[in-house]
Amino acid sequence: MINAFLRYIKSLQFLKALLIAIAMAIPVFVSVYFFDSIDIGFGIALGSILCVPADTNGSLNHKFYGILSSIVLTFTITLLVGYFSHFLPILVPLLVFLIFTVSYISVFGFRASLISLSGLLALVLAFAYDSSEISILQHSICIAIGGIWYLTLTISTQILFPQVQTDYLFVNLLEKTTDFIKSRGDLLIAKDDRTILLEKNFVLQTEINELHETLREVILEKRANAGFSNRIRRQQLVFSRIMEIYELAISNAIDYKKFDDLFENHPEKIDEFKVLIYEISNHLKHLSKVILKEEKLNFTNSFDILLKKIENQIELYELQVGLPESREEVILLLNYKTYQEKQIQNLIDIGRILTKYYKNDKIRGIKDAEQFITPIDYDIKKLKDNFNIKSPIFRHSLRLTITTIVGFFIGNLLELQQSYWILLTIIVIMRPSYSLTKDRVKSRVIGTILGALVGVAIVLVTQNTIIYAVIALISLIIGFSLIKQNYRNGAAFITLYVIFMYALISSNVLEVIQFRVFDTLIGAVLAFVGNYLLWPVWEAKNMKEFLIDTVKGFETYLNEINNFYHEKGETATSYNLARKQAFLKVGNLNAAYQRLMQEPKSKKENSALIYDVVTISNTFLSSLSALSMFIKNNERGLAPEQFEIYVKHILTNLQHVISSNSSKKIDSLDNQELKTAERNYSNYYKDLSVTRDLEIKEGIPISDELKIALHETQLVFGQVQWLYSLSTNLVQKIGKL
Repeated sequence: MINAFLRYIKSLQFLKALLIAIAMAIPVFVSVYFFDSIDIGFGIALGSILCVPADTNGSLNHKFYGILSSIVLTFTITLLVGYFSHFLPILVPLLVFLIFTVSYISVFGFRASLISLSGLLALVLAFAYDSSEISILQHSICIAIGGIWYLTLTISTQILFPQVQTDYLFVNLLEKTTDFIKSRGDLLIAKDDRTILLEKNFVLQTEINELHETLREVILEKRANAGFSNRIRRQQLVFSRIMEIYELAISNAIDYKKFDDLFENHPEKIDEFKVLIYEISNHLKHLSKVILKEEKLNFTNSFDILLKKIENQIELYELQVGLPESREEVILLLNYKTYQEKQIQNLIDIGRILTKYYKNDKIRGIKDAEQFITPIDYDIKKLKDNFNIKSPIFRHSLRLTITTIVGFFIGNLLELQQSYWILLTIIVIMRPSYSLTKDRVKSRVIGTILGALVGVAIVLVTQNTIIYAVIALISLIIGFSLIKQNYRNGAAFITLYVIFMYALISSNVLEVIQFRVFDTLIGAVLAFVGNYLLWPVWEAKNMKEFLIDTVKGFETYLNEINNFYHEKGETATSYNLARKQAFLKVGNLNAAYQRLMQEPKSKKENSALIYDVVTISNTFLSSLSALSMFIKNNERGLAPEQFEIYVKHILTNLQHVISSNSSKKIDSLDNQELKTAERNYSNYYKDLSVTRDLEIKEGIPISDELKIALHETQLVFGQVQWLYSLSTNLVQKIGKL
């Protein structure tokens, strides 16, 4: 409990929430104490909080320009809406134009959507302006000053404490990777339906991919601005090791059904692997605590013991079943053991880097590192291309505009005390997808009611304004620190903050609570109904596009693997970029599937088929990664002709999938060629096995050349066979979508 609390107050989200509280409290205090007026301080505090959405994890450069854009946008919108707020014939068309335009800039990506949110919040909160002491122009200037004040604070904090954000991201990534590794162990021993575990994997892969993108941006932007320092080299190296752990886990392409069948009578062989996988995940968790200085680094010796147990079990299995009957299973287990040994070596490498984190020894940087940052496309052409009803962002902008205007008129007709709370709820809740909106509606309503109930209880117990001020400040910090991790609880604390801020300036607190709940319910209902009825974007309609984009990534990655198999030396930058894109595109496919599963049952068209497609795509990536890792990390011979034939047929299948949405026809290949390649591969492996059997009879120890040939043939042949089977399944499935 104490450790959890200490971790919470050391977290980046808590630090950011503390910064928000300081950014809001100081202007209000100065305004009241020195100018005997709250209006100036309120405007500056409001300007600070309006810039918070744009203050997201990422590079200093992107953060600076993101917040600066928010300042310009919030100043302009506050001035326009405030100036025309009493001229309804002008105000309504202005609102329509501003809401649509500001929400439409989300077409430029995630960071642009956060800037858009700042602008929309400014539009709504412009209705909160009600002052006889300062003009709307002065209030808008205060908003801009508040934004500049917050920008100064957040940039200064990141410059003074550069490690806080990076450590937080590393810890978060290590913990997610820990969960992912552990889930692979769970999959290994699961005897029933593995669907739930696989779906959990899909979610984790999406979250891990997002963290990879953010860390790349942060680390490589530091390299560009600060030079290639030893600290940055070490951060890159730690990141590359965590990436390899994740990719090795992905590349552990196990046919679980085959595994179950092969070792049905020898489950103890698999149990030893499960214990080792859990130990690896525990050590990853330990490394995250080392970064947070919660534990001292401990190089555990248990790995050697666990590996020895696995080795003994493999030898015992070979004796029990005998050769040559057990050869395929033994090679399979030995390859799996080798994979675990590489994971352990990566853990050891991370530990060594952490122990010398501040030392001055040289570490080689990542080649062409800047190319691995996903570029943000701000081409104006994007606005034109998406200006049609087929675009999800266009639909969302139109939907949000209509819903907000309806909320505006309802608030005016009912003459509610704070009718802009309806608009605020709509703006905060509505998202382009139905599933995200539904989740937010549920969390917002429950959080608001919880906050209101606690607020009522406190008001009935005491009317002390000092207690109200303390509760408001604490609720503000906790609310903003929780809003990303737990939206429901964050909404509850922010509701408490709003209630007690109003309690400081209003005598009728219970009425404030009543209106807060009532307005939130109206806004939530409007957001939910609007998202369901007004041009909804159902994920089932888009899954084919996501699949085709994913398969394009597979095609590029497989071509790079094929090229690398024929070459020696280091992997090319194009190979690493292709690998990265394949992982990201599968992550996007997984995220789309998760959104689909939260939609109404009537809208989940072909959900069983889509699940099969997503599972096949993840398995295809695993198999590609396994092939890639083997070629990259093991001695190997020349790529055989049979390999070329399999790759050609797999690529043809992938092209069939890609062309399924167009009139382009892909010529089918002669299957006889593939059958010949399969027969030659099998015969070659049998010849190697016979050679080894003769050596065993004569008591000759296995040579390195024969050992390499056996392992390479068994794994490469197995993977290309599986890849071809999976690609054939994709061709069949895409025709039904």
